Amino acid sequence: MARNQKYDVLFEPIKLGPKTSKNRFYKAPHCTALGVERPGAQAYFRSIATEGGWGIVNTEYCSIHPESDDTPYVSARLWDDGDVRNLALMCERIHDQGGLAGVQLWYGSKHALNYETRVAPRGVSQVPSDYVPYQSCTSMSKRDIREIQGFYVAAAERARLAGFDMINVYGGHTHPILHQFLEPFYNKRTDEYGGTLNNRARMWLETLEMVREAVGDSCAISCRFGIDTLRGDLGIKAEEDGIGFVQLADHLVDLWDFTIGNLEWGEDAGPSRFFKENFQRPLVEIVKPYASKPVVGVGRFTSPDVMVDAIKRGQLDMIGAARPSIADPFLPKKIEEGRNDDIRECIGCNICVSRWAIGAARIACTQNATAGEEYRRGWHPERFSRVANEDSNVLVVGAGPAGMECATVLAKRGFGSVHLVDAASELGGSLRWIPRLPGLGEWGRVVDYRRVQLDKLKNVEINLKTTLDAKMIREYGADFVVVATGSRWAEKGINGATHEPIPGADASLPYCLTPEQIMVEGKRPVGQRVLVYDCDGYYMGGVLAEKFARDGYAVTLVTPLSQISPFTEYTLELPRIKRTLLGLNVEVVTEHSLDFIEPGIAKGSHIYDPRKSSTWEIDSVVLVTCRNSNESLFRELEADPDTLAREGIKGVYRIGDCVSPRLIVDAIFEGHRLAREIDTANPAVPLPYIREYRVLGQSDVDFDAVLDSKRAEPRSSRSKFSISN
Repeated sequence: MARNQKYDVLFEPIKLGPKTSKNRFYKAPHCTALGVERPGAQAYFRSIATEGGWGIVNTEYCSIHPESDDTPYVSARLWDDGDVRNLALMCERIHDQGGLAGVQLWYGSKHALNYETRVAPRGVSQVPSDYVPYQSCTSMSKRDIREIQGFYVAAAERARLAGFDMINVYGGHTHPILHQFLEPFYNKRTDEYGGTLNNRARMWLETLEMVREAVGDSCAISCRFGIDTLRGDLGIKAEEDGIGFVQLADHLVDLWDFTIGNLEWGEDAGPSRFFKENFQRPLVEIVKPYASKPVVGVGRFTSPDVMVDAIKRGQLDMIGAARPSIADPFLPKKIEEGRNDDIRECIGCNICVSRWAIGAARIACTQNATAGEEYRRGWHPERFSRVANEDSNVLVVGAGPAGMECATVLAKRGFGSVHLVDAASELGGSLRWIPRLPGLGEWGRVVDYRRVQLDKLKNVEINLKTTLDAKMIREYGADFVVVATGSRWAEKGINGATHEPIPGADASLPYCLTPEQIMVEGKRPVGQRVLVYDCDGYYMGGVLAEKFARDGYAVTLVTPLSQISPFTEYTLELPRIKRTLLGLNVEVVTEHSLDFIEPGIAKGSHIYDPRKSSTWEIDSVVLVTCRNSNESLFRELEADPDTLAREGIKGVYRIGDCVSPRLIVDAIFEGHRLAREIDTANPAVPLPYIREYRVLGQSDVDFDAVLDSKRAEPRSSRSKFSISN
C-alpha cells in the first residue's frame, strides 16, 4: 500500500553540508547502556532503525577522553583505536541500509563520575556539581582549554575513521563542558571566556571551528544545543542567549539539534503523564527563525500528521525522535508503506530512560520487547521465525499486556490457531483501567496496538466474557496452554516494609479501598479525608493521591519509603509529581509505616525511630501496598500432569504478573519471549543469549566472528559462548 501523499514531505532528501540524508527522519542520540560495553548489541540496535527507514541514526553520548568517564553509566567512547574498531561495526551496518551514522561527542567536566579512570575533571569554574554529590573540578586555564579542544578534534578524527558521517558537537542538557561555558549558572570566569555572551560562547565556537577544520570536508557538523535551560536569568533563555548563540555559531554548523532543559532531564525527555506530543514547539519557534541551517528537534513525535505540521509550519526541518524510534524502529517505513495503524506508538512511560538511569541496565521498552535484544537473542521487531509445530493450537488465558503480546507473536509465528480468552468484557487486563488515571491516557496505546494486530491475524480467536476453570481448560482441545491471569492489589495491606498485613486493614470494609476497587468496581471513599498508604514506590500511590485531591478530597500520602514514588526518579516523573501534589495541597509523610487502622483513625510510626508515632484522623484508607499473583488456576493445572497428558496438552506455561507482579515492560517481555521460544525443548526456561564479555585463556576468534558478522547468527553458533538468562 502506497503512502498518503500528504506525508511526502517527510521523505524528501535533505542536504547537510557534505552529506545528504535520504529523508527527514532523525534518530536522536539517546542512551542504551550498550555503548562501549556491548559493541555488537550497539551495532544491531542502532542499525535496525536504519532498516526501518530512519535517515540518520546516532550514538548515545560519546566520551572523547578518559577524563570524561561516566562509569557505572555506559556511554559510547572514542578514546583509542579499539573504540574506533568497535564503533565501525555500527557505521557499517547503518551504511548497508542506506543511512547516515552520527556520533555525539561529550566531555562531561564536573558532571562526569570518573569512577573507572579516577581522574579529576576540568571545568569552566571551580563550583561543585549540581548533579554528582561531592564532585567538583579543576578550574581550567587557557592551556587546559586548548588541550580539551584537542580532545574534541582527536575524537572527531577517530569518528571519521570509524565511518561516521555526522559529528555532533554536543552541548545540550547542561551536561557537557561546552554548555557549561555558555551558561552563567556555571560560568563564573572573569577572563575572555566569561561574562558576555560572546565570551561565554568562545570555547564552543573555537571547538566547532577546530572540529570543522579537521573533518568538515567529509563529515557533516551538527550542534546539539539546549536553547532554554528553564532556569530564568541564571540560565539560558530562548529569547536571549538561545537566539544569540545560534546567530554566533550558525556559520559553523550543518545541522542544529535543539533541546531544552537542564539536569532535570524530564523537561526534555518529557513523560506523557505531564507532556503532550511536540511539547517543545513554543521554545523552538522562538529560536528557529535565526538559524539559516536545517533544524531538528524532539518532542516524542508519534503522529505522522503532527510531524508534517511541524515541517510545513517551519518549526523543524527534520523530525528527531529517541523514544518513538525505540518503540517502533520501523515507524518511517510504516508511514512510507501506508501502514500507519501498524505503528507501535511510544507511550511516554520512560521505562527506556529508567534502565539507564538505574545504572548500566540495558535498554528496555514497554511497547517493543525486542529493543536491545536484536543482537544477543537474534530478535527482529518485525520478523518472526516460522514455528516448528505450526499445526498446534494454543490457548492463552488472560488478555492483559502479557497475554495479548504472547498471542500476537504466537499467531505471527504461524500456529494453526491461537485462542485468547478473558473473563472481562474488553481486552487489556490492568490496562483497561490504568489509562483512566490522571495523565496516563497514552498508556492505553499498549492495548490499542495489540488489538489492531490481533484483529488482523486470521488465526486468532478472541473470546471475552468467558471464564475458564481448570477442567474446562483441560478439555478445551489446546496443545499448549499459556496462563496470563495477572495479579491483584493486596486487600489486607501486606507490604514489603513489614512483610505482614496491617492490623485493621480489610478491603471488604467500606473505608478500606484497593486500586482495583476504586477504578474497576467504582468503590468510593467514605467521607472527605483520605489517606493513601504507598509501599509500592512507583506511580500508583502518587497518581491516586492526585486523583482524589483533584476530586476534592483532603488527601494525606504516607509511605515508609524515603520519598514518594521513588522509582519515578528513574522515569523522570518525580519532580513533576512532587510539584503537582504540593500544588494540590496533598500532605506528604515519608519514612512512616502504618501500624493499624480503625474507623476514623490511622496510626503509624517512624521507620527509623518507632518511638515517634503519628495519628491521622481519616475517613478512608487506600491500600497501595503490594500485588499478589493470580496463580491458583496455573497451580491447579500443573498439579495434575497426568490429566494434562491424557487430554493431549503438551505444555502449560505462565507469564506476566501471574509469575510475579512486575512492571508492564517485564510482563510484555515475558509474553514475547515465551512465544518466540515455545517450540524449544523447555520453553519455561529462556534460551541462552550472547554475553559480550571476555573469557580469560580462551580465544576470541569465535566471539569476533559473531561480532563482526552483519547478520543475526543462528542460535547454535551463539550458544557456544552463552549462559542461561
